[in-house]
Formats: sequence, C-alpha cells, structure tokens
Amino acid sequence: MNRARVPLAILAAVALAGCGIQSIPQANNAVAAGWAEVENQYQRRADLVPNLVETVKGYATHEKETLEGVMAARAQATQVKLTVDQLTPENMKKFEQAQTGLTAALGKLLAVSEAYPNLKANENFRDLQVQLEGTENRISVARRRYIQVVQDFNNLVTVPPTSFTNSLLYHHAPKAQFAATTPGAAEAPKVKF
Repeated sequence: MNRARVPLAILAAVALAGCGIQSIPQANNAVAAGWAEVENQYQRRADLVPNLVETVKGYATHEKETLEGVMAARAQATQVKLTVDQLTPENMKKFEQAQTGLTAALGKLLAVSEAYPNLKANENFRDLQVQLEGTENRISVARRRYIQVVQDFNNLVTVPPTSFTNSLLYHHAPKAQFAATTPGAAEAPKVKF
C-alpha cells in the first residue's frame, strides 16, 4: 500500500509545483524588489534636491518662494512611504500625488535658470540638471520594470491554474499599478513657436 501512495504523492507534488506553489511567492518577491527600486530612484531624486536648491540660492536670492516650495514638496514626497503590502490603488495615488508635487516644483525651479544667465552657465547647476534628468530617466525605467513585475504577479494570482493555489494557500490580492496622476498627462503636449 505504501508503494501505491508514493507515485500519488510525487504526482501531487508535481501538480502543485506547476500551479504556483513557488511562482506566486517568487512573483511577490519580484514585486517587492521592483517597488524597492522605484523608491530608491525617488530617494535619489530627493537627495539631489537640497544640492540643487543650495546651488540656485546663491544666484537667485529673491526666488525664495520657489526654493521654499521645492523644499516643502521634497519633504512631502519623502514622507509618503509604502511597503509591498500597502500597494493599493488609493495608496499608490497618494504616493504619486506627493511625487507629482515635487516634479512640478523642480520644473519651476529649473525654469528659474532662464532668468539667471550666470546660473545657467554655472557648472554645478548644469551638473545637477544632468543628474536630475538622469534620475528622472531612472525613475521611468524603474516604474516600467515595476509595472511588468506587477502584471506578472497579478496574472499568477488571478489567472488559473495558479489562481487556485493562490486562493487555497496564499490569498494575495492583485497589486496596484501606476496610473498617470498629472493633469493632462494623457494628452499630447502642444508645442508652439
């Protein structure tokens, strides 16, 4: 009788392995890693902001309101933290709103350089602009990777046969994706000369 149970146990183990018993936790780990990279890139940007503000401060002393706005937006953006278990649509919206505020404030600060030719020519300012541009590109890449790992995870927890394993063993809800939060982001920008 024991011999008859061994093939059944092996067959059951193979069937479970094919139904997401390992792939769902691995996909959840990939989502966590993807989210950590997104946060890492946003933190890199937040770390660069004080250097940019200090560089501009020397040239644009009467742009105090703009500089204070950038620092306030940075403080707000760095306060919103999410763990992989908190990736709900509502929390993602709060996170993106805080990041959008910093993006807008940085755009306004970089526009200040047009009014200050000496600042625009300053090597430190140019270096920081390049660093911020590179950071924005890194954020875009990290978000794209996160979107992919969330799609993979959501497929595992919602599409059979792995969704059966999820409902029996794990009970993971689908993770939230990024959504455009900037007003007018869905529309192509109009360029006028």
